[in-house]
Amino acid sequence: MTGGVGGLLLAAGAGRRYGLPKALAVAHGRLFLDIALAALRDGGCDPVVVVLGAAADRIRLVADLDGATVAVNRDWSSGMGSSLRVGLHTLRSTGVSAAVVQLVDTPGVTAAAVARLAAHAGERTIAAATYQGRRGHPVLLGRAHWSGATRMATGDTGARPYLVARARTLLAVPCDDLGDGADVDRPAGGPGDVDA
Repeated sequence: MTGGVGGLLLAAGAGRRYGLPKALAVAHGRLFLDIALAALRDGGCDPVVVVLGAAADRIRLVADLDGATVAVNRDWSSGMGSSLRVGLHTLRSTGVSAAVVQLVDTPGVTAAAVARLAAHAGERTIAAATYQGRRGHPVLLGRAHWSGATRMATGDTGARPYLVARARTLLAVPCDDLGDGADVDRPAGGPGDVDA
């Protein structure tokens, strides 16, 4: 029997454009990783899996990982797709019916946005937060979609090809009033393209 919603935080990248792993970047005096992890926890996700890769040992020393399951992606340099596979594989044994997938470089995503998305959780649900009508993060993947999403996840695309292929059935969950889903690509804090 499955039930509940888990959180999956993808935080394995080296942050080449940023100049350091984004898990170690800081916004408002807090690590990006701590902000994203708190949003998942406070948004009702249990359990929460954090996928680390680049600088994993350093991140473990400075981040607040209490209560999170840490999975290390040894193949992190191949891109986000491998981290998605590692994370969903780790969640398989938990019995949750769905996973809220969050990226570490979207510090504007709030617990309220996570909770709004998680409210739609179900084994067959596929949904994404939207901002100004554009799909962003977090993304909700019902358990029935995990195998397909991981098969299509290659390089830095993550679940994007899977979501695009299911655009007609994907539930758009407006979160404009609850936060900002833009990803931060540069230290100046300028938002980059939101990619789901």
